[in-house]
Amino acid sequence: MPARRIRRFVLGATLVTAAATLPAGPVHAEAPVAPDRFTHQTLNWQACNDKILDKAGAQCAGVVVPLDYADPGGRTLTLGISRVQATDPERRRGILLTNPGGPGGQGLRMPANYLTNLSDDVRAQYDIIGMDPRGIGRSDKVNCTIPIPTILFSAGFDVLGFARDATVAAAMASACVATDPGKIRHITTRNTARDMDVIRSVLGEQKINFFGASYGTYLGAVYTQLFGDRVDRMVLDSPIDPDRYYIGLYQDMGAINEWALDDWATWAARHDDLYHFGTTPEAVRGWVEDLIRRSAGHEIYGSGFLVDEHTIPMILVALLPNPQFNPNLAEILTMVASGVAGGPIDMDALQAKIFSVVPLDAAAMAAIMCGDKAAPRDPAWYYKNVEATRASQPVFGAFANNITACAFWPDPVEQPTEIGNDTPVLMLANVHDTRTAYSEGLALHAKLPKSRLITLADTRIHASFRDDLSPCVNDAVNTYLATGVRPDADITCAPDYNWFPK
Repeated sequence: MPARRIRRFVLGATLVTAAATLPAGPVHAEAPVAPDRFTHQTLNWQACNDKILDKAGAQCAGVVVPLDYADPGGRTLTLGISRVQATDPERRRGILLTNPGGPGGQGLRMPANYLTNLSDDVRAQYDIIGMDPRGIGRSDKVNCTIPIPTILFSAGFDVLGFARDATVAAAMASACVATDPGKIRHITTRNTARDMDVIRSVLGEQKINFFGASYGTYLGAVYTQLFGDRVDRMVLDSPIDPDRYYIGLYQDMGAINEWALDDWATWAARHDDLYHFGTTPEAVRGWVEDLIRRSAGHEIYGSGFLVDEHTIPMILVALLPNPQFNPNLAEILTMVASGVAGGPIDMDALQAKIFSVVPLDAAAMAAIMCGDKAAPRDPAWYYKNVEATRASQPVFGAFANNITACAFWPDPVEQPTEIGNDTPVLMLANVHDTRTAYSEGLALHAKLPKSRLITLADTRIHASFRDDLSPCVNDAVNTYLATGVRPDADITCAPDYNWFPK
């Protein structure tokens, strides 16, 4: 059978098999907000039973929300939230709700994790609120019957590799939806934004203050569109273009990650005495590309985790967003190279190194992404895009354009939110962000014309508000949260170059 016919047969069979297992379901019009029985509930604050939160003096509670805001008398969910109270009750001005990104990221620990970045002045004025968004962690976690650690893979080198990914994506979609279709289809950003407004009301606040990073910027933007008159101060760090979320977002990651790999290779070449990848950036990149090629025939498997041409690019994507992970990435690739060559490898240690920096829930990630916006259904559309980027993006094009479970997901219950309003937020974007490309931040900035944009230059990093990375960025954020004063115009900040590994 000719290759073209093989491709059409394999891809078509995959699509038909998956589509036949999933219900289409209704599409709702604009859903109402929650009734009083949700917005006026009384919370029972208790110890969090979490070492990090307990050390920070946090308390935790459960907030009941409708599963489907169009059916508030139906099923409910209980959201896990945390609180570190303002240090000066007399100066308290409200709550600062936080979201760490994802989608699929647990946010309960955010009040503890971000306290070191916030100034004493800010901490004096706000109760810092963390939340596991619906379907994640302590907030009625969704489950899939297939224990896959991620829904994102690189497509491999040929149509058969791509077909494997399409089959896995279809199986995951079927397993996730079939587990509890009535629940998983309402794990969406629009509903999480509504949940945020319930939390605001339950905590007795007229307005909300918000800090969101990465996906959290999309969540924040959706909130401004649904509840703009209830926004006080909002910081969006590493913004997403709502029009590009989520397929375009991943496509935008291809080119910037190729650049980031070269940047990391420059560092690795300086340390050839330790890692022996090559003495020039070109040699290091060649070593990495060769490792990916060799893994196609010598994959390694253990503890439910496969390392091969589909997953090595994802390891790179996981670790390239932060130059402080440069040594970690070098150590991981050394371990992978040993395993591919048939040598010893500690798979538990390898997984621990990788997933310590990617604490996302694959089931929740699929539910949110696929439930927010419909994806193209035809697998051939994805394969065409993969093939078109192989030459210019030899490592990451097959990831950035690959098929996911969303191609086989039921239609969303709501249309995506069109963003465009005058909410005066503060945005932080980085020229060399490997997760949310700088162009994404510029696009959201244009959709929120009263926003101010702080650009972080000369830094391969995702999320700019970090300990010691840029005093310029941190001072602007803390000044805004403490006083409401933003820069008079868009500004560019430089990093502290001592922050980077040598």
